[in-house]
Amino acid sequence: MSATQMAAAVRTREVSPVELTDHYLARIDRLNEQVGAYVTVTAERAREEARRAEKAVLEAADPADLPPLHGVPVPIKDLNMVNGVRMTFGSAVYADLTGFADDHVVTKLAQAGSVLLGKTTTPEFGLPCYTEGDVAPPARTPWDLTRSAGGSSGGAAAAVAAGLAPIAQGSDGGGSIRIPSSACGLFGIKPTRGRVSAGPIVPDLFGLSTNGPIARTVRDAALMLDLMAGHMPGDLYRAPQADGPFLAYADRAPGRLRIARSKQPPVPGVEVHPDCVAAYEEASALLEELGHEVVDLPEVLGADLLPHFATLWGVMATMTPVPEGSEHLLQPLSRWLRGLGEATTAPQLMQSHAALQGALRAAFPITDGFDAILHPTLASPPVPVGHFHGQEPEENFRRQTNFTPFTAVYNVSGQPAVNVPLHWNDEGLPIGVMLAGRLGGEGTLISLSAQLEEARPWIGRTPEIWTA
Repeated sequence: MSATQMAAAVRTREVSPVELTDHYLARIDRLNEQVGAYVTVTAERAREEARRAEKAVLEAADPADLPPLHGVPVPIKDLNMVNGVRMTFGSAVYADLTGFADDHVVTKLAQAGSVLLGKTTTPEFGLPCYTEGDVAPPARTPWDLTRSAGGSSGGAAAAVAAGLAPIAQGSDGGGSIRIPSSACGLFGIKPTRGRVSAGPIVPDLFGLSTNGPIARTVRDAALMLDLMAGHMPGDLYRAPQADGPFLAYADRAPGRLRIARSKQPPVPGVEVHPDCVAAYEEASALLEELGHEVVDLPEVLGADLLPHFATLWGVMATMTPVPEGSEHLLQPLSRWLRGLGEATTAPQLMQSHAALQGALRAAFPITDGFDAILHPTLASPPVPVGHFHGQEPEENFRRQTNFTPFTAVYNVSGQPAVNVPLHWNDEGLPIGVMLAGRLGGEGTLISLSAQLEEARPWIGRTPEIWTA
């Protein structure tokens, strides 16, 4: 069942929230050690929430009036705070922290009726594109347990791909929803900047990071985005108003679109793996087969912007406070990034911000001429666990940049972008493609992705661990 099907079955009393919760808790107990999806499992809380949800179904005058995800289990990423639940930020520094508030996305998903299964694993402070920390086992793609699930929403994607959750909340500051979605064969949405609030605690100063859904189907992700979205008081950014619910776009034909494409990485010297090129070319051919115009994308953002993004990323690494005397608990990459951020002066930060804005002012008149833009999501198939983590920080960061050269551009621009799981290579590894849209254009991406999903259904493809 998809999450939307589960919610419908709960309302018609074909399936109970307690049954769903027990199902997932049993799978987590059996398989999580292999997959590394959860750092904290809230079993007692989940069962209590499921019992209350079941009672509400039995007592409802009209179950159709129940919330959209009533009784459906949903985990929260361990970068997001849940009041009364352990929160580690993926760091040994915070191994014993208990959440003291609910993030807005947590509140919204609870109001939608979801049941909290637990907190999914994330790398330290969400900084790397892989999920290998000191507080939980590595998150592994269920398609090959020797390989990384990606990051920073690696635990969330591993949970959904292994059948340890029907859908999951993630976040994306440089590709952190799209990267693990590609590595795990899932559909993930990075929304437009300002679509989903990061509050009430996390600042949105640079607008690079946003919360978003990770799911097995386009409809599930669209519904979850509807439930997570909303501007909140104090947010610095506001996305353009959507024309109706995003779920409706999943049932709406996109019409004939003008789609640009590029497989040229904006990072010098990066070679895109033949499997990723094959996925990109197959997606291009499918888009043309479906009647869309596909043209090559002119070069709009160059390699000269990479140092400016790195400046912002280093400063972002300093945003999570580390108590004095705890620095030795940080991983080498985090210490290195924080050192770069602490060495950045205010004028340097503002100059980088200005350089990025200037480049976007020149780029948007070009990119806005297209309904969507196609890229490979990643430059290679999922990599072995330890590919990044065992290296010196500079080499670690270089390898990450070469693995994910396409994703961060759309965090800088704030445009929505999705990973679409259309391709698996000869080794049985998922290889995603990325579609980006205009600011506020999530609806178009959802319609187009639903059309691709109908043409090449992927929900029937599951890893061996699915039936373990």
